[in-house]
Amino acid sequence: MSTEGGSPVYRALPQQEFNDIAGRILYEDNHLLIFNKRSGEIVQADKTEDECLRTTLKAFVAQRDNNPGAVFMGVVHRLDRPVSGAVIFAKTSKALGRLNEAFRTGQMHKFYWAVVCNRPKEDEKLLTHYLTRNEKQNKTYTSLTPKQGAKEAKLRYKFLQATERYYLLEVELYTGRHHQIRAQLSAIGCVIKGDLKYGAPRSNPDGSISLHSRRIKFVHPVRKEEMEIIAPPFCPVMKSCL
Repeated sequence: MSTEGGSPVYRALPQQEFNDIAGRILYEDNHLLIFNKRSGEIVQADKTEDECLRTTLKAFVAQRDNNPGAVFMGVVHRLDRPVSGAVIFAKTSKALGRLNEAFRTGQMHKFYWAVVCNRPKEDEKLLTHYLTRNEKQNKTYTSLTPKQGAKEAKLRYKFLQATERYYLLEVELYTGRHHQIRAQLSAIGCVIKGDLKYGAPRSNPDGSISLHSRRIKFVHPVRKEEMEIIAPPFCPVMKSCL
């Protein structure tokens, strides 16, 4: 995006890209836009300077709605770059504030699908670890006991299905820590397929990890209605389990 005469100028999306973006919108109204992110896309600008989804979606809305003014697209939460699935953007500052509060107070219920290399010993379990983030390595380390500077992390996993070589788990996230699902599942010997950073034996061909934000349940920030959004997976192993 650039500015011209004080007004924002968004790039024009080629038709193929425009159609792709339109086809991955899971829900939209005047307050929210919920999008099915592919692995490799970044939600918010980072040091790579690659265009982020926030910028792309602004350009999409401006082009679709023939909007000459500034488009508001607030980032409510982020997914790691190699992770796919449902991500929420706010289209108004009111919605952004209320959704941020919902995340902060645990009123946003997030469920992920994870394809792991080993079956867990128990089919369902609440995991509690204490996580320490190493900024230089961009990696999180787990401990079963509190340590100085560590943050408590909780999730519940449930075994869903076995494939020929892998195992599909559903993960409900109770806290939102850096690389939490990746680190906690690795800590119990269930490393996510393709996740070299946490011990996977090989990468996925497209550089993704097999972790997908599958389902989000929350109360609409304005209409106060119960919402449940489900994101179709891109991962071939997950698709085979549908």
